[in-house]
Amino acid sequence: MKLHRPVSGRELKKILAALLVDDGFPASLDLVRHVRGRQVVNPLFAFFCDADTLRRWRAVSVMGRVVSRLADENLESARVVMRRFMWNLNEESGGIGWGCPEAMGECMARSDRLADEYGCILWSYLHPERNFIEHPALQEGVLWGVARLTHARPAQMTECAELLKPFLQSPEAALRGLAAWAGGPLADARLTPLLQEMQADRASLQLYRRERLAACSVGELAVQALRWTPAGSMEKDPLHGMES
Repeated sequence: MKLHRPVSGRELKKILAALLVDDGFPASLDLVRHVRGRQVVNPLFAFFCDADTLRRWRAVSVMGRVVSRLADENLESARVVMRRFMWNLNEESGGIGWGCPEAMGECMARSDRLADEYGCILWSYLHPERNFIEHPALQEGVLWGVARLTHARPAQMTECAELLKPFLQSPEAALRGLAAWAGGPLADARLTPLLQEMQADRASLQLYRRERLAACSVGELAVQALRWTPAGSMEKDPLHGMES
């Protein structure tokens, strides 16, 4: 299905609102693949604060598709969007930056060019001496974005391992779980003792992966992380699905 006529920004937002929670997602995105990428960006930003959790997350997924496509067609246009993510995470912006670290990770997971330029900026939000973000909910977003990138490009994210250690010991289940999920592909021995201790952690969290939301336990994510081989691939595990 395609759009055969121009649509207004308001109409496009309504179309996206329905598609993002459609049972046929992501196949239903054929409808907007022929819309100019820059036209789709603004309504997607708006969905980062949507009341529907699934719609918020899928807006991140679509943003990754749109911006990675922009990077192939017009790199500077993609850079503008990436800088917008960064600005929204800056205290001087006056905003919170909901969804922005997740979207940064998704965009870079889909684009070599963007990962090369902005990967170090994403993990700097975990670094206590760089751009550390203190807000716990935003930390979850940064960890998810980092995890998305470690699964897609582990060789570029090796410096993250040490930064994940404090989060593996966090009192917040979501932070522990996300840090474990992010750490697996790094196959870093420094994380192994902490992950081993977490295997019996039954605290639960909602994790968005493979464009679906599902409940899992911190312990399950720790077990999955420990099954990664030093080569960066994973032994067969029915609980795990490689990121796309």
